[in-house]
Amino acid sequence: MFQFLAITKAGCRRLFPRHLLHRITTLTFFIATIVIPQVIYTKQVSAKSSERPNIVLIMADDLGYSDLGCYGGEMATPNIDKLSKAGMSFTQFYNTGRCCPTRASLMTGLYPHNAGIGHMLSKSPNGLYSGDLSRNAITIAEGLKPAGYSTYMAGKWHLTPWSATVDENPTTNWPNARGFDEFFGTIASIRSFYSPPSIARNERSLSPPKGDFYYTEAINDFACHVIEEHDKQHPFFLYVPQVAPHWPLHARESAIEKFQKRYLAGWDELAKQRYERMVRLNLIDKSWPRRDSHPDSFQWEKIAPENREWFARRMATYAAMVEAVDDGVGQIMNTLRKRKMLDNTLIIFLSDNGGCAEEIGPLGRAKGFPLKTRTGKTIRLGNHPEIDPGPEDTYSSYGLEWAQFSNTPFRNFKSFVHEGGISTPAIFHWPGKIKSGWTSEVAHVIDVLPTCLELCHQEYPQDYRKRKIKPLDGRSIVETLTGTAHPKTQHAEKEQVRDLFWEHEGNQAVRSGNWKLVRAFGDEWHLFRIDRDRLEVRNLAGTHPEKVAELKSAYVDWAKRNGVKQWEGRQTPIGGMTKGWLTNP
Repeated sequence: MFQFLAITKAGCRRLFPRHLLHRITTLTFFIATIVIPQVIYTKQVSAKSSERPNIVLIMADDLGYSDLGCYGGEMATPNIDKLSKAGMSFTQFYNTGRCCPTRASLMTGLYPHNAGIGHMLSKSPNGLYSGDLSRNAITIAEGLKPAGYSTYMAGKWHLTPWSATVDENPTTNWPNARGFDEFFGTIASIRSFYSPPSIARNERSLSPPKGDFYYTEAINDFACHVIEEHDKQHPFFLYVPQVAPHWPLHARESAIEKFQKRYLAGWDELAKQRYERMVRLNLIDKSWPRRDSHPDSFQWEKIAPENREWFARRMATYAAMVEAVDDGVGQIMNTLRKRKMLDNTLIIFLSDNGGCAEEIGPLGRAKGFPLKTRTGKTIRLGNHPEIDPGPEDTYSSYGLEWAQFSNTPFRNFKSFVHEGGISTPAIFHWPGKIKSGWTSEVAHVIDVLPTCLELCHQEYPQDYRKRKIKPLDGRSIVETLTGTAHPKTQHAEKEQVRDLFWEHEGNQAVRSGNWKLVRAFGDEWHLFRIDRDRLEVRNLAGTHPEKVAELKSAYVDWAKRNGVKQWEGRQTPIGGMTKGWLTNP
């Protein structure tokens, strides 16, 4: 069937421009995988769409806090910027610091350990956790079904173990089994944007796609397809968990070229420019003390001149991947507009964690990566100036320095629970219903499910399909979105203080009002006043031992309630570039 796909594309090359040709190729892929013959799910429950909003939930993968233009970045993200300008953007919205845990919390309204994902999927390296989405939790899709919603998903699931062997690959916890009517995407994490393993349509694994296939574009196209085919008599929930800009750095050459010169100035100078824009946007306070660069990072001026273009290309490829996500946001908005559904659709955009500082060396650190391309070429693995990222036969990441740049001006990266790992850009857009502008209210991905349920006039269940459902950890933020209430974080001590907690690989944190207690695995507890020092520079643990004791006790109680275990063994490695061949003497 994929021979037909290739013939269709070849025969159309002279008739259509590239962007239309891609849409034809992708649509043919959907046809070949039995998309069109399947009927989009029709609800039996009566629900007037005018009474309940459609919801589109879009999540980027490994996107740093300040990468987007509307959050101070220099990238071209005009469509997401439009969402921010017309919607409500959060300055203090949190994720859990890592992909699987964030997805579990986002989908269930529970902390990740409580949702069944104490680390990643399957057994953790130290055997402490066995990761799989809990059956004693509901997903947003399951929660909206009783309200008459059609439920669709396009993108990365990553909430249940997956094996390349079909016999060892039950679909009992795949999206369709967790409330989604229609699904196209990948069950596991990404290993190639040109030939992603674990790609599936509903409960059926698919063969690798052929022809001009790029996964982000396929996700965007399928998301638009289900909107186009949706029965407007019923509301819908569409979940679009993108994989970009997660490594490997794969992007079209034409997109990379647009950003190459932009990053030749280097991360040090560009970070200063981002910082200044963020101050002007009031995202950060210039009175906060500035943190030092990560001790393992390079200064740009120390990079050997002959290697600077390669370093710039790594970030340019990353930026091209972000641009593809932004293009998808624009496609979705245009499709909603054409169907006259935009005004009654809540669009949410956020990221699953901060920028990723993992380096990919020539000897690996990329478990499960493909050895060959679809045409049989050997894949060149590693971050090395001889390997320009982007094409299908490469496998690389953008590394510690650019990750630090993506998280400007915060401390640390993905997998850590300092602000650089857990802070996400978060935008809520619903014309005429949500106030526009910035809010400083503290919120978390566990709040998305209860917010969606309240907006859709649906109760959170105590039981679902004869299973006892765990009480919510999150809370609705509808009052903030609609402007009926707006708690000020700077007055948190005078109001009811909300505690939030984090743990991943022994990295631990608790935030209570403006206080944050945090430590990296194996380190001592550090205490910060986030309203005065969100960059986590001035450790107040020595001068406020009573606050340390209070928050530590709260963390211990939370850890017991949520099944958090004492971490043992290694952490996900970061950094690791060899300085000798990269820098000047």
